[in-house]
Amino acid sequence: MSFRGRRPSLNINSPGEDASQRYWDSFSRRQTICYMGNVDLDGVEDVFEEDEDGPPPIKLGICAMAKKTKSKPMGEIIQRMLLFGFVKIEIFDENQILNDPVEEWPLCDVLISFHSKGFPLEKAIEYAKMRNCICINDLEKQWDIQDRVKVYQTLKEAGIETPRYIVCDRSDCENLPEFEEHDDYIEINGEVFQKPFVEKPVSAENHRINIYYPSSAGGGHQKLFRKVLNRSSEYCTDSAVRKEGSYIYEDFMPTDGTDVKVYTVGPDYAHAEARKSPALDGKVERDKEGKEIRYPVILSAKEKAIARQVCLAFKQTVCGFDLLRANGKSYVCDVNGFSFVKTSQKYYDDCAKMLGNIILREKAPDWLNIPRGLHPELPEIVQAGMTPSASTMLELRCVVAVIRHGDRTPKQKMKMEVSHPEFFNIFKKYNGPTLGKIKLKKPKELQQILDVARTLLSELQSGEHTEPIKEKMTKLEQLKVVLEMYGHFSGINRKIQLKSLGKKQPGALQLILKWGGELTPAGKVQAEQLGRAFRCMYPGGQGDYAGFPGCGLLRLHSTYRHDLKIYASDEGRVQMTAAAFAKGLLALEGELAPILVQMVKSANTNGLLDNESDELHKYSGEVKKRLHDMLRSTDTPSTDEFINRMIPTNSISMKNSLSKIPENPLAWLHKLHGLVENLIVYIEELSEEHETSGEKLKLYQNEDISLMLERWRKLQRDFKHHKTGEFDVSKIPDIYDSIKYDAQHNTCLKSPIIDELYETSKIVADIVIPQEYGIEEDEKLNISHGYCVPLLRKILADLRANIDNPEEQLTKLDPSFVSNVLSPGRHVRTRLYFTSESHIHSLLTLIRYGGLCNVDDDQWQRALDYISRVSELNYMTQIVIMLYEDPTKPADSDERYHIELHFSPGAKSHKDDANFPAGGGFRPVSKPNSRDEVERYHQLISTEVKRVKKLRSQSFSRDTRSLSNSPQLLVSPPRTEECSPTDPSIEVRLPERGLESRSRDLCGSPTFPTEPEAKIDANERNTASDEELADIPNEKVRRFLKTSKKYKSAPHPSSNEEQTKASPIHRRTAGLGLFSSKGANQQISRSISNDENFQFHFVSSNLERVAPLRRRAISLSRQSHSVRDPFASQAVEGYNRVPNIRPLETLHNSLSLQQFTTFSEKILKMEGLSSQVPEERERFISENCSSDANSTLQNAS
Repeated sequence: MSFRGRRPSLNINSPGEDASQRYWDSFSRRQTICYMGNVDLDGVEDVFEEDEDGPPPIKLGICAMAKKTKSKPMGEIIQRMLLFGFVKIEIFDENQILNDPVEEWPLCDVLISFHSKGFPLEKAIEYAKMRNCICINDLEKQWDIQDRVKVYQTLKEAGIETPRYIVCDRSDCENLPEFEEHDDYIEINGEVFQKPFVEKPVSAENHRINIYYPSSAGGGHQKLFRKVLNRSSEYCTDSAVRKEGSYIYEDFMPTDGTDVKVYTVGPDYAHAEARKSPALDGKVERDKEGKEIRYPVILSAKEKAIARQVCLAFKQTVCGFDLLRANGKSYVCDVNGFSFVKTSQKYYDDCAKMLGNIILREKAPDWLNIPRGLHPELPEIVQAGMTPSASTMLELRCVVAVIRHGDRTPKQKMKMEVSHPEFFNIFKKYNGPTLGKIKLKKPKELQQILDVARTLLSELQSGEHTEPIKEKMTKLEQLKVVLEMYGHFSGINRKIQLKSLGKKQPGALQLILKWGGELTPAGKVQAEQLGRAFRCMYPGGQGDYAGFPGCGLLRLHSTYRHDLKIYASDEGRVQMTAAAFAKGLLALEGELAPILVQMVKSANTNGLLDNESDELHKYSGEVKKRLHDMLRSTDTPSTDEFINRMIPTNSISMKNSLSKIPENPLAWLHKLHGLVENLIVYIEELSEEHETSGEKLKLYQNEDISLMLERWRKLQRDFKHHKTGEFDVSKIPDIYDSIKYDAQHNTCLKSPIIDELYETSKIVADIVIPQEYGIEEDEKLNISHGYCVPLLRKILADLRANIDNPEEQLTKLDPSFVSNVLSPGRHVRTRLYFTSESHIHSLLTLIRYGGLCNVDDDQWQRALDYISRVSELNYMTQIVIMLYEDPTKPADSDERYHIELHFSPGAKSHKDDANFPAGGGFRPVSKPNSRDEVERYHQLISTEVKRVKKLRSQSFSRDTRSLSNSPQLLVSPPRTEECSPTDPSIEVRLPERGLESRSRDLCGSPTFPTEPEAKIDANERNTASDEELADIPNEKVRRFLKTSKKYKSAPHPSSNEEQTKASPIHRRTAGLGLFSSKGANQQISRSISNDENFQFHFVSSNLERVAPLRRRAISLSRQSHSVRDPFASQAVEGYNRVPNIRPLETLHNSLSLQQFTTFSEKILKMEGLSSQVPEERERFISENCSSDANSTLQNAS
């Protein structure tokens, strides 16, 4: 197949700038013919006039398999290259390539040839040597590209960084490598690779790559393969590596779920695209044409140098390779050889120009002054979107959230003395005599202890034992039962500590068994639902697209305008919470192990979320001792003296709890102990009853009733000393956690003792838990300073990253290659920190008592009052900081950056708390400040309403439903051209989305106002005058701006009753809240089931344009108490009774970045317990907090 373009009329005997310019002008004019790939190749020959004068055309041969030469990218580039009048293109026929000798192949001057499956590379090499043609891609080097070992060797010789790797070559049976496999690592020829690691076949033609995960992440491995339909990988529970064949093993690089593909066209041109990593959840995101969705991203200067090095080292002009961005560096992990970008029109233009340059430079260097590189001008529409200063609205720049882990099992501990030689053998094996104590967490280590326990129990039962057994049988049985739980060792849910008892008992060891505290299935659901709801915080997050909520964030993330990093402490429950949250936030699928390893960074290496020094522990112990003394008092709790001594901070919630204690604290502790004893008796009777009937009692997470009974017996023994009768107040939080767990999950316990014990323990726990972190204000600040200094420093660096480090290396969208992204210049930074209760209490304490706002700030005083009324920071508590930029303000102005502070107390308990405070709602003040934007917003809303009304009329009746029974999203656009944008005469109600709506009660979403606002004084009105609005042509927009009122913070009602009276229609829930009426839910469900083709569409479909504008018209009213989940009765086994999470409350919506910076720096300069942090760790923190790009944090294994 031959194509020939006609030469332009150029004087080739007079080379120079004029000739070169005329040539490129000619090319540009002709290029318009093939724009968007609509050129018919057969018609190109007739476009230009024949010119018989001049030298013969350059013959370009394309020798590859038909699947490649007939692909769309190749066709696009051939069309463009035909516009070079000096090139004649010859595409070799596949049958000719496979069956004919090379002597019969067409002649050519320049050859583009590349290997793919079935291609005879040796024949192509023979042809190139025989015809002495110029090869665009070196053919000999393509043999090396098919061998991953040679690829890595070439990269190493070129000085290009790769992940640390080793080759396990089993091709020579007489010289096999030394290979050892262990639970969490492998050892090859003395070199150790800890999980997670990657296993690649040596042959690059074999795409079956495995990634192995550590047991702390759940174990198993991810199988990667060539894309099949919409899958590119799958998770398997097997953790054993492959034993047959040769493989390369390399360190796994955490890339935050993103892969970067780089495409070169010569050493001076590189184009990069990013996609979702196939190792994340294995789902391939495709466009409407079935192509994998990728977006162009910007390469750093160093990465461009890497692209040049790869191109030159492998002698491949057109070359693709994989780039991993991890730990602030870029690594090359694979070189693919000849590769084209699939769907970029601009890339096709650039590629054709570059190949034309290269061909003419090689074959006709004296004809023209050919430029080596390209300097493309950005399209005008893209430039406008890129310039932040051109924006006229507040832009979200950063979201920082500190979140407590989800629902967990009660933490438990058992101590026993062991003296059998087998225990001492294990102690010596792990260097116990030198260290004094050892910790056993790995499956192999725990299995050794279990084997010893089984052996000793068997010998005790049979009475046959060679060595005397001093261990108690009951303790050995409990040890065996705990270690046999779940049927396997997986994750961080059990650990054993063996300690030497020293000279006191030289022949014995202390064995401490810890278990529990792992995330429950309900906790995973909580975290995933909160992740889905968290999308609503972002531009476009309040809408619905293709049945998918919060697609604004998903599009922002998928187009690489969202920089997301997730940190978690090294506790298993915290890391799994972070992984489940990421799954919901990014709409991922599959198991949590791949998500945990890819997306969650362990912060234990720098004390960021695990900072507790010995000095801090000692200081906290002294505070707890004072607290214990006061709670063992016989004083009357109603006296002012006792209240002031017990609660010097005047916490309203603690005073409310203290007021419920009628006599004295000591009497209340006796009551609590008595209830625990009664519960133990009830469980014993229940156990005997089921043992007699032969029916096994089914407890949550398959907990054995004997373990449950022992759990409560141990709490009873530890709470009250059996000899002295003194109470250990530190066990009150454990009692509360345990009864909260049983009341929530073990519903088979139907005794009224459960509720009474829950209420009794909660009253005293609400006093004890907050004051374990300090009783007086200075103690609270001192302890909080010890916990939170590293975290606060990191948060401040996150918020100031746009100012202090604007050139930070990130995976960012390249706006010069996109035309389907409305705001390519938008970029949001998100940092999520998952931690335990101690850091949540400490950070909130710093915010409350650290002097963030002045005492005359009314909004802040309302916030402090609300926090003071919150009795518990439950699972999934959130502290959220959002940073906005106003590009219209001067760069050095304090008004340039605006901070909003939000807070949620986390999950509700199994029983509604009637006294829980009603906050002011979620009230972001960010709004547009351009009249043009308001007008555009109004036009979009008007169009959207017509479409929504039409959908509604097709599927739902027009009967008016009670707002109190079915909370829905309400929009109030104009009915006719004469209506104001805020005309309340029309309501468009959209149905709830069913099961997806379960997450909507978590964080609160906006609704549009449907009733007129209350009248305000004329002096308080802040509206535009007629003179100011004279230049607005649209009457509707003029009326809207004329009637707009000054923003005021939502009122802070003192009770639920006042809150209900505040609105004539009562307080509606958030626009995407749960149904409060089972009947309404069933009615809508029937409507949906009757129309299978019905699709839900919330206002508005054009999310990215409307979201920032929408805030002007948002009414942020929301329901104070979210209703019971209507789907709870349909929940599957293991996920029953998942409590809702309380919505976010705005603490302050008008802070400046400078104000927060001053507050943080003041806290950081305080002399507190954090000064005891070791010097090397403090240095590590200071070096790594300024930029995530330089962070060396990696997943704990």
